[in-house]
Amino acid sequence: MLSRIGLSTLTKRSLSPIAFRPLLAATSVRTIKTIPQPPGYIVGTVNDAYVPPPPHKAEGSLHWTSERVVSIGLLPLVMAPFITGASTVIDSTMSALLLFHCFAGFQSCIIDYIPKRVYGGLHNAAIYLLTFGTGIAGYGVYQIEKNDGGVSNIISKIWAA
Repeated sequence: MLSRIGLSTLTKRSLSPIAFRPLLAATSVRTIKTIPQPPGYIVGTVNDAYVPPPPHKAEGSLHWTSERVVSIGLLPLVMAPFITGASTVIDSTMSALLLFHCFAGFQSCIIDYIPKRVYGGLHNAAIYLLTFGTGIAGYGVYQIEKNDGGVSNIISKIWAA
């Protein structure tokens, strides 16, 4: 089959613009400005003393524990409106915990995949955008609770439809 096509035809096909599209997509992603990092992110030498990062209140076991408590607390709150009927207090608590659960999850993704040491200002912009979006979503949940009878009422109407 290759002998019938010939080398010149194969070369022409491989140099077509269609063949370069994946390369163009990969290079467009690499145009995001990043902070230059030393190889392997090794700073100093082996003989230098370890300098721990400064403590931050949003990191550590307290932050991790609060995320787990919210995750476990959501389980009975999600089932309660469907078993006992819709209650404004239970529904509002479920909505607030669900909003915090989503915020903490997206914040963890931003911290993991858009690190501040590499992206600098883009990390801060992503965190600010997440906070702004959470505020907008919180206002939307408030309007749903106030006007439409709550999230569980809307879900039960969708389920019955």
